[in-house]
Amino acid sequence: MAAASENLTASQGKALTVLRRGPAAMRTLAEAMTCDASNMTGIIDRLEKRGLVRREACASDRRVKNVILTAEGERVTDAIRAKMRTTRAGLDRLSGEDRDALYALLERVFVSLPAA
Repeated sequence: MAAASENLTASQGKALTVLRRGPAAMRTLAEAMTCDASNMTGIIDRLEKRGLVRREACASDRRVKNVILTAEGERVTDAIRAKMRTTRAGLDRLSGEDRDALYALLERVFVSLPAA
């Protein structure tokens, strides 16, 4: 939900979070996110189109493209992280019984959703 608040998919949000640690090669990103390299390319294409990341050739191997967060990408990533911390803090305030009830309700909601 935090990524969606920034008009991003969960995969795009996760990619930004990985990149917040520092630049990464496309292959490294795909491995970190346990996804296919071709899927990673699509994710990065969409993030680049929004101005959140940029690609640049690796200095030691020009065939390798490193992905780097832009200043806007850093801002969006920080906003997503802040929303996640707020959500976590709210959940931490619930009693164990309330968390169990919430989990049961969410499970009923998601079980009833049609398969994507």
